[in-house]
Amino acid sequence: MNYKGWENYSCFFSADYCQRYLKTCYQKRNIDNPEQKSYENGYAFLYYLEHGQIYYDQAEKSPLILKPILLFYGLVHLIKACILTIDPSYPETTAVLAHGVSTRKRKKQNYLFFHDEVKFQKNGLFPFMSEKMFHMKQLEGEKAIMEELLQLIPELNDLFFIVEGKKTFANLAQQDNKLIIPEYVLDTYHMTESRFKEFFTSKFKNSVEFIDGELAFYTKEEFSSDISPLCFDLENSSYTLPLVKGSFIHFPELLVHYLLLYNLSMIARYETEWWSELTKMMPNRDYPFIKSFLEITMKKGPFLIFQFLMK
Repeated sequence: MNYKGWENYSCFFSADYCQRYLKTCYQKRNIDNPEQKSYENGYAFLYYLEHGQIYYDQAEKSPLILKPILLFYGLVHLIKACILTIDPSYPETTAVLAHGVSTRKRKKQNYLFFHDEVKFQKNGLFPFMSEKMFHMKQLEGEKAIMEELLQLIPELNDLFFIVEGKKTFANLAQQDNKLIIPEYVLDTYHMTESRFKEFFTSKFKNSVEFIDGELAFYTKEEFSSDISPLCFDLENSSYTLPLVKGSFIHFPELLVHYLLLYNLSMIARYETEWWSELTKMMPNRDYPFIKSFLEITMKKGPFLIFQFLMK
């Protein structure tokens, strides 16, 4: 996968190219007046991407206490660019401009980030992007716990193993266009080989073909990073499978990054005492996981967005 960071976005910093790109997106979706709508949205699309990059650039130069706020708003701008490729009238109402998730403002005594949760709201960017970008209906009032979300970031696998002695992902060996699944995955999923193959292929809409007698499959097309439960580990340039079968195993990874960054940005803004103590005192496992996640999402967020734009 030939990804070079922001360098890959260079083509989008041309209004002419953005208009042609959007026109193609709208034509694929049979949207009326693709020429006119791409002309109207070309600069908005370009500026969403440009502002997103500026936030990420500033986050890289900023101290840890500011990073979550800058990274969250950087990701929000990139997501809005993605939505504009699907919905030329975005934002049609102010209801879609809210965050779409909420968190408890005042944290309890002995608060731990791992045990914190965010609640899904009926309106706002989170349910809107879930439906528009990934065809997922989020349930209002459903909650996501931070520990479960952190276990869905493949690049945190090594840290989970060092700190907690458990692996959260299994790396798949790759031979040309063949991916080999380690057999211990069957024990983790509590499935027979045939049941696992059935479970796995049902998610891929005929884009994989298992090899007879092997726990390995051929890819009929290059996977994008939003085909669950397969994830792409950007640090190791390898495909992985989650080993923790929680209720969010089929969540696209971009949604996981959004939820984690939303909560961290709220903490950085409103929980000044706890946030300062965490970054200075490093009292528990929260600190290494938060610090590592922020370093990962700095690169992985733009990667996941680029994958979506190139689909």
